[in-house]
Amino acid sequence: MPSFDLLPGAEQSPVILHVPHSAREIPAEVRAGIVLDDPALERELDHIVDAHTAELAEEAAGLAGRAPWRFVNRLSRLVVDPERFPDEREEMLAVGMGAVYTRTTGCEPLRPADTDPEPLVERWFRPYARAMTEAVAERLAAVGRAVVIDVHSYPSAPLPYELHGEGPRPAVCLGTDPFHTPPELVAAARQAFGEVGLDSPFSGTYVPLEFYGRDPRVSALMVEIRRDTYMTEPGGPAGPGLNRLARALAALVDAVD
Repeated sequence: MPSFDLLPGAEQSPVILHVPHSAREIPAEVRAGIVLDDPALERELDHIVDAHTAELAEEAAGLAGRAPWRFVNRLSRLVVDPERFPDEREEMLAVGMGAVYTRTTGCEPLRPADTDPEPLVERWFRPYARAMTEAVAERLAAVGRAVVIDVHSYPSAPLPYELHGEGPRPAVCLGTDPFHTPPELVAAARQAFGEVGLDSPFSGTYVPLEFYGRDPRVSALMVEIRRDTYMTEPGGPAGPGLNRLARALAALVDAVD
């Protein structure tokens, strides 16, 4: 199966809804390197997956005045996490959650500590990064700018792996970057979602490394939605809150388009 999909939007839309953590799929050859038994792995997926965010982005795209593009990861972040730095810049290495995780959300072993991440990075991480880079470059060529909106969710109660879990946990947390998140993008998100928090419990946003810190034509915002506002935790079904959030996300797309 393909590890990701680029779903076309309107040719003149600068917006890419990026959905990196919504999937549960793990190829058999990758599953063989995970030390959890099947029930424990399912529990871990319940905690780590941003459940229903692909559906949220799909519904928002249908509601927007001009359809955004969507880049959706079809594999679990337990294969590779495409949003991590693939090197020592990644602070989550401190808890075994770099580009290739070796620890669980409970800080228990996921893979052997001596796992070599490079084969997984080469097979899954780099092709994803290249494709996302190309998607952003295409928006720049088509309309002269690109707006990457990361669509995430997070649990209502902190999990042991969180490095900054002691701060506020608002219904919607906006992750920002000092270079790539202009004030008007934050203002548009506030208008769309209502009361939001900034950079707590998660901060930052995703920009392909070719553009990161270099190209101001690429703007980005991470939208982290607290799971109890739209689903049964952990890993349960979506509720009516998903439709409300889709309308809000569509309003954000329209505001920045």
